[in-house]
Order: sequence, then structure tokens, then C-alpha cells
Amino acid sequence: MPITPAQIASLRARTGVGVLAVKAALEEANGDEEKAIEILRKKGQAQAVKKAEREQGEGGIFIASKGSKTALVFVRCETDFVARSDNFVALGQALADHLLSDGDAGLKKFADERIPKAVLEFGENISIGESHLIEAPVMGSYVHSNRKIGVIVGLDGGDASKATDAAMHAAAMNPQVVSPNEISDDAVVKEREIWKEQLSKEGKPADIQEKIMAGKEKKFREENALHSQPFVKDPSQTVEKMLGGAKVTKYVRVSLS
Repeated sequence: MPITPAQIASLRARTGVGVLAVKAALEEANGDEEKAIEILRKKGQAQAVKKAEREQGEGGIFIASKGSKTALVFVRCETDFVARSDNFVALGQALADHLLSDGDAGLKKFADERIPKAVLEFGENISIGESHLIEAPVMGSYVHSNRKIGVIVGLDGGDASKATDAAMHAAAMNPQVVSPNEISDDAVVKEREIWKEQLSKEGKPADIQEKIMAGKEKKFREENALHSQPFVKDPSQTVEKMLGGAKVTKYVRVSLS
């Protein structure tokens, strides 16, 4: 039976054995992966079967935009050497382009065909970590030069330059949400427990503690929300003021961590 690139990629990920040896073992085993592993081990070519999912601590973020739509794809790999290669960058951009033009179904179809080949080409596990297709009246996006951070911002008004400024700001300042009231109650409760313990050690009375914590909560919410953060290019105004009446309706920030 014909051996597919996907079968070869899967067995390589599990064994770490070269392409030709893996292909030969699969052919001898008539495509049965477990039998192929036995064949490789008997030949001393696979001393230990590796986990099917090797650690993917590197990768790159890719963005494609057209009109009111922007696509972002985060592609994972194992090493920075591969992440910086021209072929990996071309693959990532192609994935983002397919998501933009053909949606999630188109991305999946292209990825199912191309990624197994990429695994063989690079000799590493390659996978899609995240993908987002965003639509808004006004779009802005930003990808950091090392492709480790990518941001999409959609506005209900304003212009693309302001949306792009907001995206660049978000890349630098990492706001968790758009507006202060979107900060989760769980996050606030956790912070309040820390503040209370700190204030108790300082000997603050209970009524004073509550007033101080109310102020700390307001500051915490504002510091972690895009609209209320001081704009990086002009800290004298918030991002919301910089946008001049336009509101952020879509916000996606992806980073390699």
C-alpha cells in the first residue's frame, strides 16, 4: 500500500528515525505504525519510542488582512532555528492567507495537506497553535519583528491608522481586556486577598483597608484594560482618548510564551 507523508511524519515524531528508514519500515509493515516501530527497534534504529507530541516551544505568528477581515495564525515548531527560516515563514504566511480567503475550513484543508510535508522538510513537529479570523468595520494589526507577538484590533469607527496604533500599543503593554469592567471577578478577588494581607501587616484599620482596596481595584482594572491604559506614544492620554470616539469592538493578542 502507498505510504503517505502524514504516516511518515507521525512515525518520525514517535521514533526520531530518518525519513528513508521510517518509509521502509512502514512499507514492510504494510502501513501498520506499531509493527513499523517493532521493525525499527529490532534493527536498532529506534532505541526508544518518543512521545508523539514533542515539545514545541518555538514558532511564529502570521497575519493576513483584506478589507474588513484579518486572519491570524500561530504556528508552532521546536526550535528558533526553524522558526526563523524562510520556508517556515512562507508556510506560516500561506496558512494565514488561506484562513483569510477560505475561512476555518480552508485553513484546515490546507494544513492537513501541507503540515505533514513540513514535518518531513524541517524534521520537527509543526502544528497550528491558534487561529483567529476577525471582522470589523475598521481593522488594524501588528506583528512584532521576531514574530513572537501578534495583535488584531477592530474598531467601530475611526481609521486604520488608529486601529494599528492601538494594536502596536497592545503588543507592548499586554492589556488583558478592552474595558476595565471586563476584568474577571476571580482576578479581582485574588488581588484583593493579596492587598488585604499586605494592609493587615501594615496595621491598617478594617474600614481604611476597604477604602484603600477600592482604589487599588480601580487602578488594577484600568492598568489591565486597553481603553484605559496610557497610550505608549503619548502617555498624557489614554488609548480610548487617542481613538477619538471610536471604540474597540474586537481585540486578539497572541504571544509565544
